[in-house]
Amino acid sequence: MRFQRFLTGLSLGLILAITLACSQQVLMSGRDSILPSETAAIAPDAVREGAAPTVENPAPALPPETQALVASAGPEGLYAPPRKDIRLVVISDLNSSYGSTDYDPEVDKAMALLPFWRPDLVVCSGDMVAGQDLTLTPDRIRAMWQAFDDHVAAPLRQQKLPYGFTLGNHDASSALGVNNQFLFKQERDLASAYWLTPEHDPGVKFIDRTDFPFYYTFEYNGLFFMAWDGSSSHIPDDKLAWIETTLASEAAQQAKARIVLSHLPLYSVAVGRNEPGEVLDNAQKLQEILERHRVHTLISGHHHSYYPAHRGKLQLLHMGILGSGARPLIDNALPPWKALTVVDIDFNDPALTTYTTYDMQTLRTIEYEQLPRFLAGHNGMLLRRDVRYEDLKPEEKAFCQERLGKSLCTGHLQFPQPQTYAA
Repeated sequence: MRFQRFLTGLSLGLILAITLACSQQVLMSGRDSILPSETAAIAPDAVREGAAPTVENPAPALPPETQALVASAGPEGLYAPPRKDIRLVVISDLNSSYGSTDYDPEVDKAMALLPFWRPDLVVCSGDMVAGQDLTLTPDRIRAMWQAFDDHVAAPLRQQKLPYGFTLGNHDASSALGVNNQFLFKQERDLASAYWLTPEHDPGVKFIDRTDFPFYYTFEYNGLFFMAWDGSSSHIPDDKLAWIETTLASEAAQQAKARIVLSHLPLYSVAVGRNEPGEVLDNAQKLQEILERHRVHTLISGHHHSYYPAHRGKLQLLHMGILGSGARPLIDNALPPWKALTVVDIDFNDPALTTYTTYDMQTLRTIEYEQLPRFLAGHNGMLLRRDVRYEDLKPEEKAFCQERLGKSLCTGHLQFPQPQTYAA
């Protein structure tokens, strides 16, 4: 009897083991048939670097036009930088010749490639239309803004991308004429009218829009942005007071980081722009204000030449152009580029920001090593973003000091290690 019970238990155990083994084999074979297609649906940049990909949020399929542009970059396709906490695509100087309602192909190419980069927002450092011409009629100026809407603003709205911008001299110059009146008041009025029309809302989360689109602030997921009117070299005293007060505000200081948008830069970087009037007046004073309030980066345009720099504790991203008229860098034989920069922000990275910049004609990336280690513009030295003052050779330091004098090469704005991020 005991022996029969033993045989019965043994038989049941064997049946159960076989059943479990078969079930596991079915499950494994089913999983193997799913995983390859799931993995293939995830783009290399779909997740933050170092994180495991998930199948719940696969990268969306790219539009055919975007796919064609990615393929045109070469056998390996277009380089996809690793995603961080927040991604910006930064553009600048989109306009063609005075009064033009046409845009160069690189502008449309940039808009078509946005689904590939999948930014959280797009920012522009000015010159969206081709104004600054007193002969332009109101109808022509409106037509230019309509062309901008067709080529840039409407695609951004369709992709539901917030758009932060500052106005450039070709959008709404703040240059003064007789009796200190705006010389291009008509263009300023019509630029304002375009941006204040509800259907042209840029989709950012405003903090202060009292003087939008000339001076305003907005935020995105802990980033504080200020746009000031750098469409000429002069910022009035009352606006400087607004800048000080606003950067000192709780909204600014409690943010994870602060970024300022200006059309004119603080310091010169390009041939044909290396003179007073082509940079902001009192650059050193403005830099002191930005450093005092812990601004991390000033993004600018106008010089039509890409140069990632730092001076003192401030990062300076001088944007290349998408429109007409690229310029070479000072004291450099490099051909000028049309460029776009993807800025990835990582709040755990001591540097905070990582730049990936593309030559928009070839779609190759522009590496730091291709650019000069420093520039000695008329109003101060800039170091390339990855270079310390101590890294310069004696002859490089001597070149700057012979041209500018010691105060403009270093002065009281000593060059520490490239700025590290501190909220």
